[in-house]
Amino acid sequence: MKGATNVFLVGPMGAGKSTIGRHLARVLGQRFVDADREIEARTGASISLIFDLEGEAGFRRRESAVIAELAAGEGLVVATGGGAVLDPGNRAALRQRGTVVYLHAPLEVLIRRTRRDRDRPLLQTADPQASLERIVRDRDPLYREVADLVIETDHRSVPSVVSEVARRLSAL
Repeated sequence: MKGATNVFLVGPMGAGKSTIGRHLARVLGQRFVDADREIEARTGASISLIFDLEGEAGFRRRESAVIAELAAGEGLVVATGGGAVLDPGNRAALRQRGTVVYLHAPLEVLIRRTRRDRDRPLLQTADPQASLERIVRDRDPLYREVADLVIETDHRSVPSVVSEVARRLSAL
């Protein structure tokens, strides 16, 4: 792995960042942190409630503060929120302080994985599929810009993806 020992997982909602991250941390002997769960623990509020009370801008400020703090750590596997890459400062922190892995899945897979999830504020619209399509279209270039590795997660088991990530990290 390059430079710092952190591994940051980026990608859209439904790509598997939290699930893959938990397992990857065990394999690497590192601590796992889910940035969204960290925000919830610090505020005592769900992401949905934060969005309701503070809007997306308020949530993004909180997210940037958590990303900056986590990026300053060592030995972490961090599942970032899907929109963390929207902020140039977050992208810089991730690149400078660890190896960034973009977990990619095709849109139809993401739609299937998120269709029943009511805890994703950006999908609580009249047309969640169109919202997800827009999100993926807008963010994919940012995920690719920041990524050291791009890993396909569609139609694969968690152990298979974790094994590939670990193998490719060791080759860096």
